[in-house]
Amino acid sequence: MNKITILIHCKDRPNIIASVTNFIAENGGNIIYIDQHVDREQDIFFMRLESEFISDNFSTSNFKSVFESDLANKFEMKWRIYSSEKKPKMALFISKYDHCLYDLLGRYNSGELNLEIPFIISNHNDLKPIADNFKIPFYYIPVTKDSKQDAEDQQLQLLKEHNIDFIVLARYMQIISGKLINKYPNKIINIHHSFLPAFVGAKPYHSAYKRGVKIIGATSHYVTEELDAGPIIEQDVTRVTHAHAISDLIAKGRDLEKIVLANAVKLHADRKVMVFNNKTVIFS
Repeated sequence: MNKITILIHCKDRPNIIASVTNFIAENGGNIIYIDQHVDREQDIFFMRLESEFISDNFSTSNFKSVFESDLANKFEMKWRIYSSEKKPKMALFISKYDHCLYDLLGRYNSGELNLEIPFIISNHNDLKPIADNFKIPFYYIPVTKDSKQDAEDQQLQLLKEHNIDFIVLARYMQIISGKLINKYPNKIINIHHSFLPAFVGAKPYHSAYKRGVKIIGATSHYVTEELDAGPIIEQDVTRVTHAHAISDLIAKGRDLEKIVLANAVKLHADRKVMVFNNKTVIFS
């Protein structure tokens, strides 16, 4: 059994869905999931489709070639086709905070995440014992003002050697430069609190506490060169009251960060996210 996922976006026009589904049937496929969305403001059609092929002679590369020539060119589609046989490879970048790291590795270890983690990179050695405990290679690459370029060169070399598909910044406390972002467009996922831009600085929860906020949240997004302004993948919030101390806000915030980041990683790994003009379409 061969299973593929197809992601499509193009200018909206009649007969796209029928053409795609007929093409799948004509090539011996059985559609097990299909969803579509039309952005009326921009007149763009989006579709995600999963299909199974029973034939032993099925080839993903051949299917891609025929799909492009017979269908994609006709509708001027932007498209991607993924085989379920290939799990995406994810690199984890971390610093000293461990809550997101523990959560992702726990989910990975239990088989919840459909991906591989070839290695973890950190600009500190503090969390190496966690990587060792989960038997994942750990690379310590310190970053200073003077060594930042060399550090990113080392990171890029490791990413290339291991054929990494996407990167997750699990509270990696460094700004990623355009050199890395351009190599992985819409493939670097970040997580942070949702107090921006109202409460900036090193202690946003303290500032929010002083203002008596009633809602705190977390946001996971793709990294762009404009800081914390990339396409949003997942968000969540929780309520707080005057009875909560600063430590309560921080604890609740970290819980949200873990959940939101894990959901974003799962959506990306399952090929359920499409990016268009700095916005995302998230399929169920």
